[in-house]
Order: sequence, then structure tokens, then C-alpha cells
Amino acid sequence: MGKLFHSEFLKLRKSSIWLLIFVSPILSLLLGLSELNKFPDLEREQWISALGIMTISHAVLFLPLLTGVFSGFICRYEHVGGGWKQLLSLPVSRCNVYFMKIIIVSLLIALTQLLFITGLFIVGYVNGYPTDIPWSVITTSVLGGWIACLPLISLQMFVSVAWSSFAAPFAVNVIFTIPNILIINSEKFSPFYPWLQPFLLMTPNSVESFGAFSGSAAQFVVVFGSLMLFLGSGFWYFSRKEI
Repeated sequence: MGKLFHSEFLKLRKSSIWLLIFVSPILSLLLGLSELNKFPDLEREQWISALGIMTISHAVLFLPLLTGVFSGFICRYEHVGGGWKQLLSLPVSRCNVYFMKIIIVSLLIALTQLLFITGLFIVGYVNGYPTDIPWSVITTSVLGGWIACLPLISLQMFVSVAWSSFAAPFAVNVIFTIPNILIINSEKFSPFYPWLQPFLLMTPNSVESFGAFSGSAAQFVVVFGSLMLFLGSGFWYFSRKEI
């Protein structure tokens, strides 16, 4: 597994795709510094209100899209010039190869979340927020968003392995991410829509939940249920895929 990790790391280092981890946190930072983040009636909850505002752009669109971009790229080299045959001819198991790619994408999303937290702290410092930081709310929000991305990563890895075109998995992800803007207000559909889960789990409970139950036990069942479904289906396909 260590050699596989090193191999995937070298692929990322030779490419600039990893720089995308900065895009969404920077845009969220600018949104947090804008006038949209000024709530006179929420002065006692400035950190939470800033977190809620920054989460809108970060988790509704960019975070789900990044799962598709990273998943498609991490399989790009293997789809070119018989890369899968070369890789699997080495003394490595398909299980290790498949799950290491998922781990790499998960780590990239985790770095994105850490940068998002950094942006939140910059907003708090610039705006002079109180030093009493609600660590539990922030940690739960960021960790929940990362966990909610795992089913999307598993699904996108499935699609990326199955299709040799880099554009095809990304197009599929865009098609299912854009409806987030409409589904976000639906109490009936939003809690069960996988591409909206990062936003729902990152939204602080003290902020308006936009019509969906945020962070409930049922929602975690949906997230982990879809994770098991997408992860199991993807690995089953990859283990039987003719190379």
C-alpha cells in the first residue's frame, strides 16, 4: 500500500490538478469577507453565521464537483496507453489499487476542508470575531461535509474506472450537482439526494436548515447506506473488469 500511495502521489506532484483544492476555500473566504456576511442581529453567533454563509458556495457546488474532478484525474493515467494492464501486471491486488485511489481522493477533499477552516479563521480575524470560537460546531460541520463526500467519491471512482474519458465522469457529476440549487429547498427530496449531503451536513444546526433535516440520525443512515452501495458496486465491477 505504501508503494501504491507513493506512485499516486508522484502522479499528483507532476500535475497541477491538486491546486484545485485552493479554489473553493478562496471563493468561500471572499464570500465570508463580503457584505453578505453582515448580520447585526447575530453578533453573538458571528462564527456560526460566517460558517453558514461560506458553506453555501463551498458545499452546494464546488465540493461535490471536486469529487468528480479528482476521481477522474486519479484514473486518467491508467486509461492511457494500457496503463491498467501495466499497473495490474505488478504484484499488487486490485483491492489495494482501487481503495488507494479512493483514499487519495478522500485526502484531497480533506485538505480542501482544512483550507476552508483556515479561510473561516481569516474571516474571523479580519472582522474581529470574539476569541470564544465554537470549536464543536466548526469541527462537526467540516467533518460532516467530508464524510458526506465519501459516497460521491465512491460513485465517481466507479464511473471513472468504467469510462476511459476524463470528461464523461465530470459531465455526469455536473449534471447531478447543478440540481442542488433547486432541490435544496425541498423537504421531501433534499435529505436523500447524495450530491446535496455535503451542504446539509456542513450547515450549522443553529442556522436555518433550508427545508431539510440537518445532521439527524436518518441522514447519516442515508450517507452511510449510499456509501456502502456505491463502494461495494464499484469494487465489484473493478474486481471483475476485463483489462
